Amino acid sequence: MPTNFVVHKNYKEQQDRLLTLLKHFDSEGEDVVKGERNAIKKFQMGDEVFNIKKFKTPNAFQSLVYRFLRKSKAKRSFEYAERLENMGIGTPDPVAYYERFGLGLKESFYISKHLDYDFDFRVLNHNPKWPNRKEILEQFAAFTFNLHEKGVNFLDHSPGNTLIKETETGKYDFYLIDLNRMRFETMVFKKRMHNFRRLWLSKTMINIMSPVYAKLCGYTEAEVHHWMTYYSRNFQRKVNSKKLRRRKRRK
Repeated sequence: MPTNFVVHKNYKEQQDRLLTLLKHFDSEGEDVVKGERNAIKKFQMGDEVFNIKKFKTPNAFQSLVYRFLRKSKAKRSFEYAERLENMGIGTPDPVAYYERFGLGLKESFYISKHLDYDFDFRVLNHNPKWPNRKEILEQFAAFTFNLHEKGVNFLDHSPGNTLIKETETGKYDFYLIDLNRMRFETMVFKKRMHNFRRLWLSKTMINIMSPVYAKLCGYTEAEVHHWMTYYSRNFQRKVNSKKLRRRKRRK
């Protein structure tokens, strides 16, 4: 069966060893995520550690789409990570992607360098007393502004998809993961505000982040606060409504 294995220029010399890791994905490695849709494992190779994400095998129709009409999630993850890297936006280093085809796409993997991080954005949602929470949220608002200024529309801009690392006391770096849903386009004001909706921001979080974003983007605090709240609450209502309907169907 035809395959496609693309390795980042910084890891070309390790190509054969990386391919060996892929061949032993099911039997070796340390589970990081073991979900119904995708699986992620951590592998040690010499002094380096890699995360390998195996994407769910698509159905017959989707496999044809990924073969002939649309880039696979693995390929998009790799190419988007390279693009973010070139823009100076944090993401774990892209290493390689692998695709195996039959009539359609049969199997695909994305390899990235393992990142030692301190916590992810979710802790800020769930723990209002998290140390330096206000400072982290302010810096994250500036980070998101930078994304938007560079024309990055991260469609999965959600709490689990930002890793956070403290670089020095009170200073934080942010790294995006799960990159396969992303657009590179001009970000007008309401599209920017819409991009905050999946972060499940509380009233307090919006009160902290909106003044920072407003100062950077040139809109008033009132405008930023209103639209950030509007899109966030609409999204939360829709998700909660879907959950309620599912619970009713189960009864």
